[in-house]
Amino acid sequence: MYQIHFDRPIHVHFIGIGGISMSGLAEILLSEGFTVSGSDSRRSPLTEMLEEKGALIRYGQRRDNITDDIDLAVYTSAIHPDNPEYLAVQEKGLPSLTRAQLLGQMMRQYKTAVAISGTHGKTTTTAMVSDILLQEGADPTLSIGGILKSIGGNYRVGGPDYFVTEACEYTNSFLSFFPKIGIILNIQEDHLDFFKDLADIRNSFHSFAKLLPEDGCLIINGGIDAYQELTEGISCPVITFGMRDGYDYYPSDISYDTMGKPSFICHGPDGFTLPVTLGMPGTHNIANALPAIALSHRLGIEDSSIQQALCHFEGTDRRFDYKGEIGGVTVIDDYAHHPAEIEATLSAAAHYPHKRLWCVFQPHTYSRTKSFLTDFAKVLSTAEHVVLADIYAARETDTLGISSRDLQDRINALGGDCHYFPSFDEIENFLLENCTAGDLLITMGAGDVHKIGENLLGI
Repeated sequence: MYQIHFDRPIHVHFIGIGGISMSGLAEILLSEGFTVSGSDSRRSPLTEMLEEKGALIRYGQRRDNITDDIDLAVYTSAIHPDNPEYLAVQEKGLPSLTRAQLLGQMMRQYKTAVAISGTHGKTTTTAMVSDILLQEGADPTLSIGGILKSIGGNYRVGGPDYFVTEACEYTNSFLSFFPKIGIILNIQEDHLDFFKDLADIRNSFHSFAKLLPEDGCLIINGGIDAYQELTEGISCPVITFGMRDGYDYYPSDISYDTMGKPSFICHGPDGFTLPVTLGMPGTHNIANALPAIALSHRLGIEDSSIQQALCHFEGTDRRFDYKGEIGGVTVIDDYAHHPAEIEATLSAAAHYPHKRLWCVFQPHTYSRTKSFLTDFAKVLSTAEHVVLADIYAARETDTLGISSRDLQDRINALGGDCHYFPSFDEIENFLLENCTAGDLLITMGAGDVHKIGENLLGI
């Protein structure tokens, strides 16, 4: 595999440079003195930012964009084999890397690379770690799967000491990484359009854990079933965390303020204790904070930096994200699109002030909806009122014979109050007619359901 080196900058061409992840990688290479070119279908704020920093970007993907001075091409999984630039790269025999492979190569250029994995909570925990390092003044380089409010973006170019990134298991992309410290938050069934079953997913996380070097560290949720199977054969130290006594890091004395924000005492090895108040609501955010604290403690971060960062933590876009208020109705947006994530978000909402809860859910992909239809219905039936949008197809074209009406029928059969409308306009009109002052409205899903709340608010 081609290996990049920050001390030997070359010309890298990005096929599809305008994506939020690809543009961040391009920005890091530009800061390290690399020549960067790329192509995308249209101009955007991200491509304009890169052009201002010195990248040469062409709009429209054509064979002649692959010039003879290019040393390396980078592409994403969205690029098909018949893409004209991809074909030109193959015909010229140019070295090429996937986005994940490039990210893995870049991790090798930093003293301490941290990769945060898990079925749920990756973005929030990565953001917490990022804010703690920023509070400490550690000047980290960051790659986050959402917009971190404290930096106004999902990437930050920092110094050579720390690189912090999410590590996604989908298509086994995290197996291209080279972390020194790894975090495994949880493991559940998901992405069953790629993985065969839970055992297949666990095998991938075991392979991820085995990437860690002897002088590194694995921080893992001790509540994962038979977590020892995932640590078998790895040479680095293992640190556990969990929501009860018995793990290396655990909370006690949990309480909530009037806005649902938790406070607790974190306990760790050798008598370590740290009072913590989180700036975000939800018990699940305690579980997200524990590995961030464990990592920070291992890195020698000051206790005060941990406390200050977590207390002022505002989260990332689309994670229990306060959007505004209309007619006394509070509008929140959340990325939850898996039954476990929905359960965590609804649990957080229970501690948030409201009269009635309205959950507007947009299922994400036909395969996920079909696989978890019963689980979706069970968890959504606990909300007072549910409104369903059509399934967001994303990358899929086969409906698998499933629809939001099937989910509506399941929810109502369990005693829930569920409504379905095929258009956002109909949903918005229904909400305007039925929501009253004091209600809490949560738009939920990984697609474009956030537009419903934004349209209601006029933003």
